[in-house]
Amino acid sequence: MKRYIIAAIALCMMATSCDDFLSRQNPNAIESEYFFTDESSLNLYTNGLLRTYSTKLIDFINGDRYADTQNWDGEYLYYTDRYEVKDYTSWSWTALRSINYYLESMRQAQAEESILNHYEGVGRVFRALFYFDKIQAFGAVPYYDFVIDDANTEALYKDRDARSYVFEKVFEDIDYACDNCLTTGKFVDSRTLINKYVALALKARMCLFEGTYRKYHTVDPSTGVAWTAEEKAQGEKYLKECADACEKLIASGAFSLYPKYREMFNQGGGTSNCASEFIWARDYDTELAVNNTSYSINDYMINAQHAQYSFNRDFVMTYLCTDGTPFTSKYSGDKYYEVSFADECKGRDARLAGTIRTPGFTRDGGKVRYAPDLVYAKTGYQPCKWLTDDLGRDEINAATDTDVPLIRYAEVLLAYAEAKAELGECTQAVWDKTIKPLRERGGVKSIYPTEADPYLVNYFLNTVTDPVILEVRRERGVELTMENQRQRDIRRWHLGELLVKPKTGIWIPALETPMDLDGDGKNDNVVSSTKTEAAGLKVLTVNYNGSTKSGAGHILSEGDHGYIITSTTLCDGYKWEEKKYVYPIPLSSVTLNSNLTQNYGWEE
Repeated sequence: MKRYIIAAIALCMMATSCDDFLSRQNPNAIESEYFFTDESSLNLYTNGLLRTYSTKLIDFINGDRYADTQNWDGEYLYYTDRYEVKDYTSWSWTALRSINYYLESMRQAQAEESILNHYEGVGRVFRALFYFDKIQAFGAVPYYDFVIDDANTEALYKDRDARSYVFEKVFEDIDYACDNCLTTGKFVDSRTLINKYVALALKARMCLFEGTYRKYHTVDPSTGVAWTAEEKAQGEKYLKECADACEKLIASGAFSLYPKYREMFNQGGGTSNCASEFIWARDYDTELAVNNTSYSINDYMINAQHAQYSFNRDFVMTYLCTDGTPFTSKYSGDKYYEVSFADECKGRDARLAGTIRTPGFTRDGGKVRYAPDLVYAKTGYQPCKWLTDDLGRDEINAATDTDVPLIRYAEVLLAYAEAKAELGECTQAVWDKTIKPLRERGGVKSIYPTEADPYLVNYFLNTVTDPVILEVRRERGVELTMENQRQRDIRRWHLGELLVKPKTGIWIPALETPMDLDGDGKNDNVVSSTKTEAAGLKVLTVNYNGSTKSGAGHILSEGDHGYIITSTTLCDGYKWEEKKYVYPIPLSSVTLNSNLTQNYGWEE
């Protein structure tokens, strides 16, 4: 860990003078011929870049904060019709200059050719990640694979390159890394460095994204123009490349599923304890003071002053029963909405109890029971996935050392299943080595699907009826929730409307009537339209019969009883538009560079 801190400082020294136009004179404190001398110097430089692309835990969790799976936590301006081009300001290119500088200079180091090829692959992984982020945000962007001289105004002030061109460059970089990065112990064992396995997993993620994006979007969102035949064909190629990368990872035998789901997210030492499943991770260590501080992760999971994470009931309904059948299939019509919280948690996929507080949830080695807290979790589905067992780390600034599994082997299995399903090739054999082991880890019987689940068809807005694709999507949502994936998935599937639908919660039999959500025989919560506090109880205030005590507009579906519908005053103003699949190019950048075209629909 100490070497990462030193490397991060070194990278900051090298990058501080960069501006967002990738130019200026050489900003590096040490000239490349003196800095890049041997393998250790390559390792030092790339470790600095590593910290930039190893997502922090809180950012990792917050990636899904405004997805369809979770409840609103305050207003999200982007979902309103008040959002304007001037509201988006992120357009940083500083990291790219550091990456391109490295790639242009690193072969001055004296090392074996295989080592140089490996470290070039590492640099190209970072460039692929840089542009993959840009493609997800903006679609078409200017592409540069060299350090721009400040006199090169043609390059500095050019228009954007086509999305298809930029992604093909991303593909070339990640493909090179897959062919040339090494798998020797010093690059693999820590689970924190870039190696061939990481490159293959990233290739699968990137190719799945772009392949499905071009299948489910009829037009390039940057231009509003339909994909060309070549671009559509490229999309199918990327799905095949995704499957190929996954097959290589699976065949390597280097990884397997860790047997206990929740343990991967609530303990320190994940990079060693869960190394069988972690392909790439960010390592935290309290002894070296490399940890999660500011607000501790525990604090974020329990303190309503700092966060209010909770799950949407529509998503919770997708968790299967242990017999392998949909929970919703047990009831006629939509009567499943009237099931009590205790009953809906019975006989379900064990990952539900590993994700939310269910009746009997405990901490401190099983000594203390905790009920869902309706003050914190407005829907009643309170996350526990990232909450550690240690009560001593609940204070606001208590350090936690939970490692971040940036890529797990489970994601590779899911990517393989999805790519093969989209290609019409997810046979029973593919299912049995991908979805089957994931479900069995959750205590769920594996059943190869032959008929579409009506609930899933409706959930995904009647855009997909293929039973295998639907079940793979179900599995992906359940397995990877709160892991910075869902927003990306919803956007590539062209389901932005899901992001602005009202969010629902648990069934409430009656207003003003205390409830026992923990199942220990003691009342712990109440929903009220007349009060905000009650002795010994957590109170969710809703509006009913003229009451306006809930400023956010929480209500019950039937007025004085029913399932919770949260934040109606917020979501009533939410609207999804086609242009929102990509963000606007910041107004300041378009003003400065008159050649830079704006994304379709965002023109002013």
